Amino acid sequence: MHHDTTPTMPTMPTTPMMPATLPVGAPDAAATLAGAHIAGLRGVRAPDGTVVDLDVERGRISAATPTGDRADAPAGLLLDARGWRVLPAACEPHAHLDKALTAARIPAGTGDDLVGAVARWRELAAGIDGADVALRARRAVGRYVARGTTTIRTHVDVPVVGDPLRMLDALLDLRDELAGAVTLQVCLLGGSHTSDAVYLEAAARGVDVLGGCPHLAPDPALEISRVLDLAERTGLPVDLHADEQTALPDAGLLDVEDLAQQVIARGLQQRVTASHAVRLGSLPPARLGPVVDLLARAGLGVVTLPITNLYLQGRDSTHLAPRGLTAVRALLDAGVPLAAGADNVRDPFNPAGTCDPFETTSLLMTAAHLTQREALDAVTAGARTVLGLEPAGPAVGERADLVLVPDVPLGDVLAGGEQARVVLTGGRVVADTRVASVLALDRSAVPTTTDLPDRPAAPAAHRPDQLVR
Repeated sequence: MHHDTTPTMPTMPTTPMMPATLPVGAPDAAATLAGAHIAGLRGVRAPDGTVVDLDVERGRISAATPTGDRADAPAGLLLDARGWRVLPAACEPHAHLDKALTAARIPAGTGDDLVGAVARWRELAAGIDGADVALRARRAVGRYVARGTTTIRTHVDVPVVGDPLRMLDALLDLRDELAGAVTLQVCLLGGSHTSDAVYLEAAARGVDVLGGCPHLAPDPALEISRVLDLAERTGLPVDLHADEQTALPDAGLLDVEDLAQQVIARGLQQRVTASHAVRLGSLPPARLGPVVDLLARAGLGVVTLPITNLYLQGRDSTHLAPRGLTAVRALLDAGVPLAAGADNVRDPFNPAGTCDPFETTSLLMTAAHLTQREALDAVTAGARTVLGLEPAGPAVGERADLVLVPDVPLGDVLAGGEQARVVLTGGRVVADTRVASVLALDRSAVPTTTDLPDRPAAPAAHRPDQLVR
């Protein structure tokens, strides 16, 4: 049973300038915190295992001290977070909000590889307008935020049929509408069919990043050069879908090699990202080492996307199917910034997905053999580094984008076993989700109707006046 509510009536008014403490409550309690602006957290378990008090000022962590070490308190609402653990809010470094939640529109029981999914999406896209994109994207963003994600980079297609920028416009409007609650970066996912004029018009309309799919172009090297030319012309960062296949080319460079060499040769100052980079996972060690070193010298960031690539890749294998992941261990060991995300959610490219960062961390631990801390970093600090964002988390000076989860072992959280979450953006609670389960596993313990006592009325939840809008 999920609760995600915004209170409308206060029961105990508080004085805005005086400290007031409100318990976060139990993971199965009523969800009453959405909309609260907080001045601090008290008694929360930090990522290093210590129990601390955090102060929040102007959207950042201004103090972090062991619980009980200080007598003063900032003015404003304090959350008593005993029984909760605080983590940096997650970052989704690679989404496709224009495609999200369209799985019901394709025949049940069908599945495609990458090329097949692209063809199926293009059929759907011809009949999709901006309003359709906006509605589904907003629903998907709500799922991301409720599960602990406050930053999303979304790629958006340039349809072949109709207005090529109708999907972009919908997501740019959503980005501006959600500013302050969610950081949304919009990346134009052009193709070889997309003219330079369309890229430049997208830049004029305010797109954040330029992207493309060179591995699907007739001439991948030419497509990489074209997008980098446009990036230099506009000054925008680049995020390319690169090497999204497990099979190695018969000859020539990988996309990421060509990309890295060009970045170095051009002296590009913009941040450049290679998403997927699946072919790196197919390289033998002697070949992989020099390529990873090249990526490190070029300063490229890499985004691995386990759930979608596990679904799309290896479909033609009869045995020993590849995992469809990039060489995450080699990249981490070489110091290449690594981010991880979900990619597609409930669409032709991935019929599953929950918009949950801990689904991604679980897959990183099982399929990529990362440690708990490495998996967490890939969806938090590592992802923010790749996206060029300032640090966020519970350390002093960092942006107060946080997620509270029940204070259980970190591995339980990263495995996706805990659903209750309180999510903050800049110190404001943007989502409060609680979960209550009632089990009846022992038949002998199930009461009859005559054994049931009168159920007392549930006590009214305390709702501070500042939660009222």
